[in-house]
Amino acid sequence: MNKKERVTAAFQGREVDHVPVCMWKHVPHEFWADDDRFVACQVNSYRTTDVDFMKLSGDGYFGWPSPVLNPAMKAEDLYRLEPLGAGHPHIRGQIERTGKIVRALDGDCVALYLVFAPLSCLRLNVGYPAMMRLIREDPEAMKYACGVVAEDLKALVRGLVQEAGADGVFYSVQNGEINRFTAEEYRAWVAPSDKAVLDYANSISAMNAIHFCAWEEIPNRLSVWRDYKAPVVSWSRYIDIMDIREAKAHFGCTVWGGFDNRVNSLLYMGSRGEIERETEELIAQGGKTGYILGADCSLHNELPEERIRWVVEAARKI
Repeated sequence: MNKKERVTAAFQGREVDHVPVCMWKHVPHEFWADDDRFVACQVNSYRTTDVDFMKLSGDGYFGWPSPVLNPAMKAEDLYRLEPLGAGHPHIRGQIERTGKIVRALDGDCVALYLVFAPLSCLRLNVGYPAMMRLIREDPEAMKYACGVVAEDLKALVRGLVQEAGADGVFYSVQNGEINRFTAEEYRAWVAPSDKAVLDYANSISAMNAIHFCAWEEIPNRLSVWRDYKAPVVSWSRYIDIMDIREAKAHFGCTVWGGFDNRVNSLLYMGSRGEIERETEELIAQGGKTGYILGADCSLHNELPEERIRWVVEAARKI
């Protein structure tokens, strides 16, 4: 199998010749303003690590640029939020940069682009305290705002897949921590816009992955995402405490993960032999059907990329 065949088989739950590996970092801030340097950083990382496919970063385009959004705003102001539109630089810039990366990869591998769910896009503008204050003040206003952002995200997804040539999206859903919302609140206030974007992405691509993000290091209430469907789920093994076999049974699809992404974990501190042994153990748990080897979330930039390559090379011997 070549890389695209291997990853496609894994997404479809078919047996692979060896378990595919994909881990990712964010792109350093100094490259964000220069597309050529940004593209080179992403492609060089792919060549250096030799991962089986790429999760493309959205760095430089996080949040949702609107003059309405600020930390001091009132909930009623959310009703003034309007779609950016498919031609807005925030959307076009992501599509055009992704197209450059895809062309540079020249068909060598599957490429998924990071897309945050609507509430996270708003939070990236106003911050967590304001997000929680606004949604508590007027849940319907926040639902309206998330719906507006969802329409723009659909335009982004459409352009990424149909124009830029990305194979699908890496859809990051957040805000599911057990101490943030009750299950009923999340399902009523957040899930509708989450699912609107996810369902649209699934309608135009069969190569999407959902990332149940646990970057706050607080366990998620996984039940709120029970009907979020995609061919692959990326979950947090070390925060949501679910081993690979349990994750495969729970999510009912191919799962992606295994390594702790946090600084001072094995991936950062272990010897090559220790990392190779952990790779063997994870693959023994996951098997060659329905499993992709990765990490809980993004890796810190100080991690030498050769350590990712150690995992890749070890996986290819099994």
